[in-house]
Amino acid sequence: MTPTKSQAIQTALSGDWKKAVVLNKELLDETPTDIDTLNRLGHAYSELGKVKEAKSTYQKVLRLDTKNPIALRNFKRLSSSKNLKTDRHPLHILSTMFLEESGKTKVVELVNVAEPKLISQLSPGQAVHLRIKRMKVFVLDENNQYIGMLPDNLGKRLLLLMNGGNTYEAYIKSIQDHNVSVFMREIKRANKFRNQPTFTLLEKTKSKIDKLPRNEDKQKPKEEHQEEDEEEEES
Repeated sequence: MTPTKSQAIQTALSGDWKKAVVLNKELLDETPTDIDTLNRLGHAYSELGKVKEAKSTYQKVLRLDTKNPIALRNFKRLSSSKNLKTDRHPLHILSTMFLEESGKTKVVELVNVAEPKLISQLSPGQAVHLRIKRMKVFVLDENNQYIGMLPDNLGKRLLLLMNGGNTYEAYIKSIQDHNVSVFMREIKRANKFRNQPTFTLLEKTKSKIDKLPRNEDKQKPKEEHQEEDEEEEES
C-alpha cells in the first residue's frame, strides 16, 4: 500500500472528508480505474453532501464493475434520497434517528473491528445486522460482511434476550480512527422479559436472568450438607 493510499484511508476514518477528496483525486490521477479509490471518493463526496459528484463517481465504479456491492448500495441510497440538498451535512438528516429512550437504546463501541479498508466505507445512519455466531453477537453490513462484535458483557445478555424472543435494530453511529460505534434500539420485547429493560448498568447491575441459575447452584451444596449431617446422626 502506498503512503498516499494509506493516508487516504486514515483521513476517511478520522472524518476529514475534504482532505479525503483531495488525496483520492491524487490517487486517481495515477490509477484512474482503481475501484477502491473511486469508492472512497464517492463516499467522501456523499459525506460532504455533494450528491451529484458522489453519484457520478459511483457510476464510474459500476461501469468498471456492474455488481460492485459498495457502489450499488450507495448509488441506490443517493438516488432514492428525497429533498437531499447539496453541501448539507448528513448529520442534519440523521439527527432524529439517534433519539435515546431509557432502557431501550444504547450506543455501543464495537470490539475486534474489521480492517480499515472496509470500515472506511461505512456511513453514519447505515443499517447493520446483528447475528449470533459462536456464542457471540456479530455486527454485519447488508452484504453480510463482518464489521465487529459486541463487547462480551453486553453480548452475553443479548444472547439470552434475543434467543428468548427480543428483537433489535442497529445503525452505524460514528466511525473514528479504528473505532466503530453503533446505535442499538430494542424494537420488540418478549412477554417473559416485559419487566426487564435491555440496556442497564451492566457493569454494576446483574439481571434476574443471570442470577437465577446461580441461586439454584448455590442451593445444592447446602442441601447436600444437610443430608450429610443427618447420616452422621443416624450412625
